[in-house]
Amino acid sequence: MNTEDTIAAVSSGTGGAVSIIRISGPGSLSVSNHVWKGGRELELSRPRMMMLGKIINGPDNTGDPAMAVYMPGPNSYTGDDVVEIHCHGGALCTRRALELVLSNGARAAGPGEFTYRAFVNGKMDLTQAEAVADLISAHSDMAMRMAESQIAGRLRDSIRTIRDELVDMLSECESRMDFPEENLDWTASFEMADTINLIAGRINSLCASSLEGSLLREGVSVVIAGRPNVGKSSLLNLMLGFDRAIVTQVPGTTRDTIEELAHVRGIPVRLTDTAGIRETDNLVEVIGIDRSRSSMRQAHLVIWLLDSSTEDIGLEISEMQKHLPENINVICAWNKSDLASGREYPSLKYPSVQISVKEETGIEKLLDIFENAVWGYPHTAEPEFAVSARHASLLQEAVSSLSDAAVRVREEEWELAAFHLKAAVHSLGTITGEDASPDVLENIFSRFCIGK
Repeated sequence: MNTEDTIAAVSSGTGGAVSIIRISGPGSLSVSNHVWKGGRELELSRPRMMMLGKIINGPDNTGDPAMAVYMPGPNSYTGDDVVEIHCHGGALCTRRALELVLSNGARAAGPGEFTYRAFVNGKMDLTQAEAVADLISAHSDMAMRMAESQIAGRLRDSIRTIRDELVDMLSECESRMDFPEENLDWTASFEMADTINLIAGRINSLCASSLEGSLLREGVSVVIAGRPNVGKSSLLNLMLGFDRAIVTQVPGTTRDTIEELAHVRGIPVRLTDTAGIRETDNLVEVIGIDRSRSSMRQAHLVIWLLDSSTEDIGLEISEMQKHLPENINVICAWNKSDLASGREYPSLKYPSVQISVKEETGIEKLLDIFENAVWGYPHTAEPEFAVSARHASLLQEAVSSLSDAAVRVREEEWELAAFHLKAAVHSLGTITGEDASPDVLENIFSRFCIGK
């Protein structure tokens, strides 16, 4: 991307009362002076102070009232001179304002180009830039907090600390090669190897948050399944917090899958209510049941509802075992427990819980089991940050290189040790951006929306 010209784009979302036209680059003031007029020129106003004026639409100086603010570089988001024009948010007003800016010397910014300039100008590293996109697309409070932590630089600081330690060891390896006969107070080889292995362990700890990263960015799919009239739609409505599915006493009311996005314990969840599974000759219901089975096979987790009030618990369980796909995560929820007080339930190979959707009892216990099933372990505290798949892959590359380096250090094969340490340093530098190739940068910033 060209970072020397002046770019512009709408940086606010659609549908708001106010739209923001962001202009960044050496010609920001010149462009804005042709578009916006106020009581005094922006370059004479106090930096970062909003000024009232109007957008000039013609030679008679009539136009839409608008606010403008000048943020001189390097103390701006991008590090360049930046001007923002805040105009009325209607689609026509916004389009006309942007057209005026572009016709007076600015170029239309590409996806992520403002944040790319912030990266190039040293305002943020690559992990912070990626977190900007994560924050914009966050679907839960936890995802938002993880992105904010990463924007604050906590992942960057952790990686740079490790990278600096490896650079120090690399320097020692290279000095051993350059001055083999000298004694320069070098670290004993076995101590250096042990230190390398400890650093590899710290990197593995960073990798452990990749599961959180994946779940928070992509969410999980959860299917609510079971026989007809067992309370699936009622559970969906309860987990959503509003009535999405029709609930009646008539079996087979739900004949197609219903999918909604919810946030459960901070996790983005795609909840799917399915048609009750039973033997039937009704063609429409059969199609719905087939879709139910397909949804279960594709889900991260299935919550299978069983009827606590049924007379034949054995039949209820055998029906579940007959219809559940193999090799999927399942939670068994005995619903209508309010109608079967004191009843004993057989042990199952799946985690199970007694609930009453009607009375809203047992739901927190169900969500506890759900949370542990999603994370794979009891999830008691949030990590400081959640690494992405890109980060995790590069961190694993670094661990592999360090494993080889530790072996070579113990053997005092300093040239090979230096080679593997350099590889680890490069992997970490690719995460933070120091060693990222143009193709990597293009791939990352092309995923941003325009205006960011």
